[in-house]
Amino acid sequence: MTPPNNAAPPSVQLVHPVVVAHREHRAANVQLRIADAITKFAGTMMFVYIHIAGFGLWMLFAEDNPWQTLTLIVSLEAIFLSTFVMIGQNRQSAFAAAKANHDFVAQELELQTNTELTRRIHELTTEIHENVMRKQP
Repeated sequence: MTPPNNAAPPSVQLVHPVVVAHREHRAANVQLRIADAITKFAGTMMFVYIHIAGFGLWMLFAEDNPWQTLTLIVSLEAIFLSTFVMIGQNRQSAFAAAKANHDFVAQELELQTNTELTRRIHELTTEIHENVMRKQP
């Protein structure tokens, strides 16, 4: 079945240039890719389920008195996870700043273009008015 002639074209997803540059920068750096993968996984319910199962099994079967070791492991993991949260926040902050800067530059360029177009329209209008007035008897 073919779409009718007046059918809208398939939607094209436009991506902001800062988003593209940000993704390319992060993809080019191994450390940033690792941090992104850990942050992405740590923010899922699968991460929670794995911890519930792992800690539960360990407390039941691995040690008779697991509380001191469990406290140490959970504390160290909290330190590392908070670091990854801060890495994610820094990434979002850098992205927001880059996008804001790009948007500012684009708006300034648009303002300059509009100002020049307005000046040119005024000049053309003045020329047309002068030509029309000269031709009148």
